[in-house]
Amino acid sequence: MRRALLIAGPTASGKSAVALALAERFGATIVNADSMQVYADLRILTARPTPEEERRAPHRLFGTVDGAVNYSAGRWVRAAREILADIGERPVFFVGGAGLYLRALTEGLSDVPPVPEAVRARIRAEAEGRASAELHAELKARDPETASRINASDRQRIVRALEVLAATQRPLASFLGARAAPALEPRAWAGLYLAPDRAELYRRIDARFDAMLAEGALGEVTTLMKRGLDPALPVMRAHGVPHLIANLEGRITLAQAAERSKIDTRHYAKRQFTWARRQMTGFRWVAPEAAAEEGARALESGRGSSD
Repeated sequence: MRRALLIAGPTASGKSAVALALAERFGATIVNADSMQVYADLRILTARPTPEEERRAPHRLFGTVDGAVNYSAGRWVRAAREILADIGERPVFFVGGAGLYLRALTEGLSDVPPVPEAVRARIRAEAEGRASAELHAELKARDPETASRINASDRQRIVRALEVLAATQRPLASFLGARAAPALEPRAWAGLYLAPDRAELYRRIDARFDAMLAEGALGEVTTLMKRGLDPALPVMRAHGVPHLIANLEGRITLAQAAERSKIDTRHYAKRQFTWARRQMTGFRWVAPEAAAEEGARALESGRGSSD
């Protein structure tokens, strides 16, 4: 039987429910592979498993990182390796929509040296208050190759490239060819990509955001806003956070914040589909309602498109 099952898919596609059903059946540990569900600050708005769900099966890397931390795929892979070593040969499911995390797990990650915290803090302080386009222009002047690979509006990646340049005196692009060995070898895992009907997915996204508001998402964002964190941090850009902050600051109504958040999330889901088609070639695409049985067959037979 395969050791690991990787369950991916767009936001709101039902990954968590499939993982929990299978984890109870196989006695598996569920490991978070969602870049937002790692943060402790946003249980509701990132749709983290509930405490009751977490009691039904072991869950790891959910809500373990403070929002002030700029968590990365590299950190996640190191944590995933530690979990694999800790649980031995018992079944493990990696579940989430962060395709980069799952690719790093199975293909290795570019071997970029860690950036010292002092350097990171200095670069972020220098970037505060400056427009993303201005930062991109600076990167282009100092590191044109890396800048050509990054959209001028992608503030997080721009700042990351400036941090690496400051820490190593080398362009980030110069590290991208070499990769570390993957944590999971090809025959150790099977991958499922949940692919719901597009119209149904959008309906579920809208309904889920309404449910999040009813469960207290606005209060969660209020608490986060009071921390005064850098707006460039990932947790501050989680779907819904910028628009709900705009509502709390009186710039838009709650109805406008909800509608804009839903639109952003639907656009994100579309991008996830596009990225997965191009990048996640080792995954079997399945309808959500068939995913549990398909996952069970992949585990029990050792069959999977990763062969």
